[in-house]
This record gives sequence, C-alpha cells and structure tokens, in this order.
Amino acid sequence: MSPGATRSGLLIAGLVLAAGCAQPDDGEEAVVEEAVVEEAVVEEIVGQEMPEATAEAVWAFLEATGFRDSWELWPGKGEKYEGSEPHGALLTTYVNAPALQAISDLAGEMPVGSVVVKDNFMPDGMLGATTVMYKVEGYNPEAGDWWWAKYMPDGSVDMDGMAQGRVEMCIGCHAGGADNDYLMTAKIGP
Repeated sequence: MSPGATRSGLLIAGLVLAAGCAQPDDGEEAVVEEAVVEEAVVEEIVGQEMPEATAEAVWAFLEATGFRDSWELWPGKGEKYEGSEPHGALLTTYVNAPALQAISDLAGEMPVGSVVVKDNFMPDGMLGATTVMYKVEGYNPEAGDWWWAKYMPDGSVDMDGMAQGRVEMCIGCHAGGADNDYLMTAKIGP
C-alpha cells in the first residue's frame, strides 16, 4: 500500500471518529453533518472536488488525477490480467483512495465518491477502451448509485456518446453482482 493510501486511511478514521463524537440536537442534523464529513473526506483524499456525473467532467477528472500513474491497482490484481467479455482479453483495474479503503476494509459497499477504472486491452495488448464506474449519491439508487461510462482510447465516449450514465448494458451485466455493490472484479465484503 502506498504512503498516500495509509495517510488516507488515517484521515478517514480520524474524521469518522470526530463525526461520531459530535452530538447534534436531532437525528436530521446528524445525517447532514455525516454527509458533509464524507464529502470532505473524499475531497481531501483525492485532492480535488469530485466531478459532475457527465462524460466530459469524469474524463477531465481522470486525466487531472493521472489515474494510471497515481492510483492503486485493484488489490490482488496486477497489470493486464486475464479478462473476459465484454471488457477485453486483458484488464488493468485502478481504484481511487475511497474505493481502495472500502476494498481493504471489506466494507461490502463502496462509499460515495468511489471510482473504479478498468483499462480494456485487446489480445495484442493494445488499449481498446476504458470503462468507469463512479458512485454518485442519489444518481441511480436502483443500480447502487453507480454512474457508468465506456471511453475509447482517445477519451471520446463509445457508441456516439451514448455509453455514459445509466448504461443499460453495464447495469444489466453488473446486476449479477448486486450483492457485491455491482462490482464483478472481486468480493468487497465478508
């Protein structure tokens, strides 16, 4: 685990502990305060504000964070591991700090602000596409609040821009992992 991920885990633990110690006057305020803490945690960990749920904003966020060089690989998976359709023959899966923390803690569910990026390679090792899952509060509760996208190697959205948002093909396939927060790479809970 990288030093940044360790600091992130300590930051999360400290802020969650601090939020849990606060005693607001009523339960409604507690929910609001926890949401503010969670947003602050995500922003602190990734070093910038999370993007809108649009193809352009998410791609700009990925490029700005330099995900291929600065994010961790999915634990237990290396680069260009064997994949399957519809993603590709070889895969490399990156996760941002909130997602990595949830995986490491066997949380069973990714927190809002989690991003999972999968580079999909052809059998010859050439990049064919990049697929993204981004957890956005209230975006699509019927599918775990995940926003989906499939980008071509140049950053354009596949299917003439239609492969973004509530992508039925993605949701339909990942519904098989609904008990694992719609994730298929590996189990994230006990």
